[in-house]
Amino acid sequence: MSPLPSVDAVLRLLEAGSICDDYGRAALTDAVRAVLAEYRAQNSGVRPEEAEVLDEAAALLAAQSTPRLARVFNLTGTVLHTNLGRALLSEAAVEHAAMAMRSPCALEFDLATAGRGDRDTIVEGLLCELTGAEAATVVNNNAAAVLLALAALAAKREVVVSRGELVEIGGAFRVPDVMRAANVRLVEVGTTNRTHARDYESAIGPRTAALMKVHASNYTITGFTADVGEAEVAAIALAHGLPFITDLGAGSLIDLPALGLPKEPVVRDCLSAGADVVTFSGDKLMGGPQAGLIVGRKDLIAKIRKHPLKRALRVSKMTLAALEATLLAYRKPDFLTRDLPTLRLLTRPVAELEALAGRLVPKVQDWLGDAWTIAATHCNSQAGSGSLPSAAIPSVALALRPAGKSGKALNDLATRLRKLPVPVIGRIGDGALLLDLRCLEDEAGFLAQLA
Repeated sequence: MSPLPSVDAVLRLLEAGSICDDYGRAALTDAVRAVLAEYRAQNSGVRPEEAEVLDEAAALLAAQSTPRLARVFNLTGTVLHTNLGRALLSEAAVEHAAMAMRSPCALEFDLATAGRGDRDTIVEGLLCELTGAEAATVVNNNAAAVLLALAALAAKREVVVSRGELVEIGGAFRVPDVMRAANVRLVEVGTTNRTHARDYESAIGPRTAALMKVHASNYTITGFTADVGEAEVAAIALAHGLPFITDLGAGSLIDLPALGLPKEPVVRDCLSAGADVVTFSGDKLMGGPQAGLIVGRKDLIAKIRKHPLKRALRVSKMTLAALEATLLAYRKPDFLTRDLPTLRLLTRPVAELEALAGRLVPKVQDWLGDAWTIAATHCNSQAGSGSLPSAAIPSVALALRPAGKSGKALNDLATRLRKLPVPVIGRIGDGALLLDLRCLEDEAGFLAQLA
């Protein structure tokens, strides 16, 4: 059996020079060694030529240099899809974040005094203006916001929460777990479906640090139910000299019914009802980057800001830039559905989707051929990410069905679509692969890769 080519022999090939120009000699050398090591491990007796080894090394380098974070077409019907990155950012947010990445910026520098500044001041004024809060601070997500608020205001003491509000969000992440991590003792009151004001009153004792409400943003309880509104819980907390914390999860800055969407709690309304601290997400209904926003009473926010965890949970300059641009969009409420992709996609008219489907059906049919039938069908989209949990948003999808009855064919087609240059992610249901068009705005890009 002939020996394998040497590393030097492969690197002396003329083509190796151009590969070195792309990846560097050290990386190419490592790749050649990896390819040769694989041949040795196989011990098959096959002796590749030097050019074959070089080709395989170049392919290995190309694969290693391809980013894992890939753009996709979200045709699942879930607008805020956690696994696909949740909210799309506005062009203004993208540009502002790009500025922060490309250039030095006054992140913690006071341009007026030339002294050290506080990064929270970049967005605090806007948050206070839009919510009516006295003060505000920002961390990296809403779970962190809840963790920090509890750790700063209630560590080693008790927090009272209704049993029906002990939610679990994606990834089996639960409110009681957050409270334990904050070194807070949870005191559950009421039952799963009914909690009364007297339940809060009777649970308050010498070790009580706060009362808390958690918005059930990712589920609904119907039937024989009762809960205590923010204003009533706030009154109980005030009477006992306790802070009242509200975790809104996917909190909204505006009244969504004005856009034709279901009602969700508005941050300003919660503060007006008496909440002392409100936490909510930046990347859900607000339509911004991933962030946890904490707004409320000035003295409590100051205490939260001084806690050691604040530095560990703080956000980057890119997040702050994108968040600032998103909040600035809310100063122009007439244009929110134009400027913020989340609100634009959630409110996209069905007639527009029907017209899009009419253009796509014959072209997708040509791509798939006679083995498949393609038809436009009405369906329901959803907000996703624990937002508007009971809202079915009318939409239109392309229903792709095999000519024969084969579930394997649907799975094979779904795999084929995921292997396109820009992967297409749909959902299988009702004997079809459904491509929900609510989030498809790049029609030309979608069609170009079907060629």
